Amino acid sequence: MQGIGELAAFYIHLLEEGLYKTIECMRILITGNLGYVGPGVVKELRAFIPNVSVEGFDIGYFARNITNALVSPDIYLDRQHYGDVRRFPQEILKGVDAVVSLAAISNDPIGNQFEAETLSINYEANVAIAKLAKRLGVNRFIFASSCSVYGSAEEQPRKENSSLNPLTAYARSKILSEEALRELADEDFQVTCLRFATACGMSDRLRLDLVLNDFVAGALASGIIDILSDGTPWRPLIHVNDMARAIRWAIEKPKGYGGDFLSVNTGSNNWNYQVHDLAYAVQAIMPDLEVRIDKNAAPDKRSYKVNFDLFKELAPDHQPLFDLNSAVHDIHKGLKSIGFTNSDFRESNFMRLNVIKDLVENGVLDANLSLQ
Repeated sequence: MQGIGELAAFYIHLLEEGLYKTIECMRILITGNLGYVGPGVVKELRAFIPNVSVEGFDIGYFARNITNALVSPDIYLDRQHYGDVRRFPQEILKGVDAVVSLAAISNDPIGNQFEAETLSINYEANVAIAKLAKRLGVNRFIFASSCSVYGSAEEQPRKENSSLNPLTAYARSKILSEEALRELADEDFQVTCLRFATACGMSDRLRLDLVLNDFVAGALASGIIDILSDGTPWRPLIHVNDMARAIRWAIEKPKGYGGDFLSVNTGSNNWNYQVHDLAYAVQAIMPDLEVRIDKNAAPDKRSYKVNFDLFKELAPDHQPLFDLNSAVHDIHKGLKSIGFTNSDFRESNFMRLNVIKDLVENGVLDANLSLQ
């Protein structure tokens, strides 16, 4: 007992002298964490932010679609909340330091069929949560925006102040969110909108309805890549793990760095490619692969090059680590590790629209994509 008393007296002395300070825990809430991007973000925050508490909030549309994880990726969370962002319980924001907003209908085919729901979830609910977060003392709000806001812009790489040309409900929802979040931002509520390039790469909840992931899957399953356009549209890409690094940067960057409100293109200038270049990059590691291009296809208006200079300037230590070649190898290795051979994968639950349709048809979701 004497030893315990001496130890207590020692700590009291340190406190009195100002030599000992308790380390406060940073609490981070991620909405939409049970999707494609979330698992990597949770692992990134857990690995690199000391004494962090990570919580998730998700409706669970894709919770069961775990790809190749030896254990559930959700074991890295301190707490998982389930619910619809359109009916968000404000009490879980109390004591939270930062919110990472990933929750979204993030697929153009879903957005085409459920346009009203896309705007309700991606924009209205997102902004409502941000308003609650500000009122309850949350310091930072990190929003996963998208370079798709540029829509059709081939001539010069788009900068943050370039004109916007959204062609889909998804892109419109991102612009509307950014505009509303700009109005909320101030010294005590720092908002960072990361305009991500098109995602790719392996995830514990893999999607194959993304262009590069689709190409590698098609190559493995059938030995053929079918490009459903003339192959000329431009796409900037970013690996899902590099998205997680950028989100961590947005959480950790100094207060006011880049302004109280920051909207920044997030990716790399080296990752602007035409669609046929992506197919040929897959062919480079699978020489027997046949690449088919439909040169008579109607033009894909979604074509844009993006300038990422500002992100490189602001976040030099958090630049993408993956390039196109390493991303192709990552997807190829990951799909082979799970024995992927499904030539009908576009009809599978690797496609987000198929998951949503299945949930609606089985009565789990209603026509508004709410839980029954």
